[in-house]
Amino acid sequence: MQLVVARVGRAHGIKGEVTVEVRTDEPELRLAPGAVLQTEPATAGPLTIETGRVHSGRLLLRFEGVKDRNAAEALRNTLLIAEVDPSELPEEEDEFYDHQLIDLDVVLEDGTEIGRITEISHLPSQDLFIVERPDGSEVMIPFVEEIVAEIDLDEQRCVITPPPGLIDDRAEIVSSRDNGDQA
Repeated sequence: MQLVVARVGRAHGIKGEVTVEVRTDEPELRLAPGAVLQTEPATAGPLTIETGRVHSGRLLLRFEGVKDRNAAEALRNTLLIAEVDPSELPEEEDEFYDHQLIDLDVVLEDGTEIGRITEISHLPSQDLFIVERPDGSEVMIPFVEEIVAEIDLDEQRCVITPPPGLIDDRAEIVSSRDNGDQA
């Protein structure tokens, strides 16, 4: 099975290095020197990682055959794809690969159907489940412990405990004007 593990960013320096937006919890495994990655678009690859290093908090990679800034810049926005055994699981019990979560049914604790996970959005602060509701609309659910109560891969479901207003219009608006006080 193929998993997107990174997206190539801008060129760094003049010797062919690129910044990468990491999209895996295991960059030391998936983005190590010697790793051969498929690409999207396919015409950009496959690419073999020659070197990798962290500079100012960003991962920099150099690929075999990419020797200058122009060649590195030509790879910008290319997705890097690793071949992963479908039976392979993350090391931590509470970690999941995106492919394990896509298509899970999302329900409330009482069993009320919310929808189906169609996409995972990886943001700097947290991950979001993009959930398609039965009516075709979408709702974004933060993948945080306070909201996602349970992931049951055997039952193919995700149980959530959303705060008021996250998936419906139950939000409570609190204002100092509600108690009749005038400023």
